[in-house]
Amino acid sequence: MIDLDNQTDLSLDLRKLEQIADALSTKEVELLIVDDETIASLNREHRGKESITDVLSFPLDAPFTEQSIFGMPLGSIIIAASLVKQKATIFGHSEQDELSLLFIHGMLHLLGFDHESDDGEMRAREEVLITQFDLPKSLIVRTEEY
Repeated sequence: MIDLDNQTDLSLDLRKLEQIADALSTKEVELLIVDDETIASLNREHRGKESITDVLSFPLDAPFTEQSIFGMPLGSIIIAASLVKQKATIFGHSEQDELSLLFIHGMLHLLGFDHESDDGEMRAREEVLITQFDLPKSLIVRTEEY
């Protein structure tokens, strides 16, 4: 289940994101769609980066047993609406597809994947999910460039 807080005018189909969330976890996930100022502030505060970013993930910092016993959420995903719009235009797909791609990326981070330190496991899992949900391959292509 997704607890949505859309603080922007970005329109979205929550059902599609719910399908992705349900395929990856039974835990609730908080999803915030925010403006550039908000995501830049969070990126600066939590990652020390002075720029906007497309997606941030904050896993709930609680022992797994507490999450299981008390039904605590998996964590929070924050997505920048402007970059959803911009990247959808650049890569030639819908805003919903871009949002879904970023949501997958955020969900995998909540589940413990880390593309900055793994041996390609997160990228491989993204590719499987992108195919499973019939999404454009642009996330795979652009992440391979890094």
